[in-house]
Amino acid sequence: MIYSLGGRVCAGTVGRDAKDVLSAFPAAIKSTFGYSLRRMQKGLLPDCDARRTESIGSGVWELKTADELTWYRVIYLKRIGDALYVLHAFEKTGRKTDRRDLEIAKSRLKMVTTQLRTKERNDGQEN
Repeated sequence: MIYSLGGRVCAGTVGRDAKDVLSAFPAAIKSTFGYSLRRMQKGLLPDCDARRTESIGSGVWELKTADELTWYRVIYLKRIGDALYVLHAFEKTGRKTDRRDLEIAKSRLKMVTTQLRTKERNDGQEN
C-alpha cells in the first residue's frame, strides 16, 4: 500500500517502511532529506547530492548525504503530477549498495507503477 507522508510525498511499505527508516535517521540527516524532498515537490533542485539510478528503473533517483559515521540514501521515483514516491531509505555502510536495498527499491517501484496503472484504468472507466 502507498500512503502519504504529508502533502504528496508517498512511501512504499515492503519490509521496514521508508518513512520509519527516514524518521530514525539523525536529526541533521532527516532535515537535509526532508528539505530536499520539499524543494523537489515544488519543482526545485534538491539541497543534497542526487543521481539517477536507472539500474532500479526508469525515472528513479537517489538522494545522498553523509555524516561522520555513515552514508544515507533515499531512493525515489521522479515527480508524477504533484507527487514524489519515496521507494526506500537506508544507511549505506560500504562503497557498494547492498543488493537487498536495490531489490527493496525495485519491488516498491513495481508496486507504485502497478497502482498508478490501476488508478489510470479506473479513472478512465469513470469518464
